[in-house]
Amino acid sequence: MSPALAAQIFTFLQTEQKPVYKAAIQGLANQRNLRGVFIERKPPAERFPWMQAAFSRKISESLASHVLQAWLLGAHKQMLCDFLDALEIKHGEDGTVDELPQAPPKEKIAAAVSGLLAKYSGESVAVYLHAFRDMDSTVQWSALDEILAEEPRLKL
Repeated sequence: MSPALAAQIFTFLQTEQKPVYKAAIQGLANQRNLRGVFIERKPPAERFPWMQAAFSRKISESLASHVLQAWLLGAHKQMLCDFLDALEIKHGEDGTVDELPQAPPKEKIAAAVSGLLAKYSGESVAVYLHAFRDMDSTVQWSALDEILAEEPRLKL
């Protein structure tokens, strides 16, 4: 993702989801044998790129997933709900799904994705759809994989 979107995510978490932000900082610090305060004291112009690079490491995969989920559920509930509504998938008020069904037809997924791209920023939609695809390893949506590979606006 772009540094601008990463900074937007970190800023949102820092202001709106303080416990998640603190836990993320501490988790990254622990991976590097640092104290969290060392990271927190960096100015955002240094801290956010450092955090983005740290989250991109394999060791940080589950922590990065948690951070993205917190951002999506906190800042983009409507986008999540719009996608699930378009696919006629039951969900909670915040866009959470208890059990993901088998994949709908590709045409239906493509229409839902087009609706999101018309309403929201392409990069935010891309982050959401990639996270959605990766959230449940037991259910494979090959049609969504194809759409993510074909649509240039959904590349990360």
